[in-house]
Amino acid sequence: MDKSIRRILLVEDEKAIREAVEAYLVREDYSVTAVADGQQALAEFAEGDYALIVLDLMLPKISGEKVCQVVRDVSDIPIIMLTAKGGIEDRIVGLELGADDYLIKPFSPRELVARVRALLRRARAEEKLYGERIEFDDLIIDIPSRQVAAKGQLLDLTTSEFKLLVTLGRYPGQVYTRSELVEKVLGYDFEGYERTIDSHVKNLRSKLGDDPRNPRWLFTVHGVGYRFGDQAERR
Repeated sequence: MDKSIRRILLVEDEKAIREAVEAYLVREDYSVTAVADGQQALAEFAEGDYALIVLDLMLPKISGEKVCQVVRDVSDIPIIMLTAKGGIEDRIVGLELGADDYLIKPFSPRELVARVRALLRRARAEEKLYGERIEFDDLIIDIPSRQVAAKGQLLDLTTSEFKLLVTLGRYPGQVYTRSELVEKVLGYDFEGYERTIDSHVKNLRSKLGDDPRNPRWLFTVHGVGYRFGDQAERR
């Protein structure tokens, strides 16, 4: 097996938590690099070929939020955020920064390992699935390269925005509930996360130049969810 698909970057400043999580991951045959601050995290990320990052938010030197933003600018690597903040708004902010999953302290290291396993499994499945190019008139979604162009201009989409557009664009006219989109885009569903879908749709519309009052691509199905324009014809 390719060793790189089992390399984990663990970023946690609390020694007891860092050592416990590292021990559980190593026990499951993951290769773990553990660091204690955001500056070390970015240095390790730049040098290493990692499959996933476990990232605490409250870090010295450089915050977890900033680390996440820097990583997301250059990579779609799965990120699990760790935080003592348990409010729904805090979770939504974390996910909108680009995290793929969110664990609230105190947590079970066994649950973290299970989520690591699930995220890596989903990432491998997406690599196999994302092998196509979707074209609608002047909108091109190139899935292997994860690039989207509208009217000849490349769009700067977040990972979640890209996954949402691909999910809707594959089946024009099909209506998805917010809960279904959370499951397909984020891989799980928790109370309150459906609101992140509304935020992603709003951002996508802005980047696509899609007027919500007279949409071309992204339609709201009131009381249900969203659909991609059923008048769009794939080329």
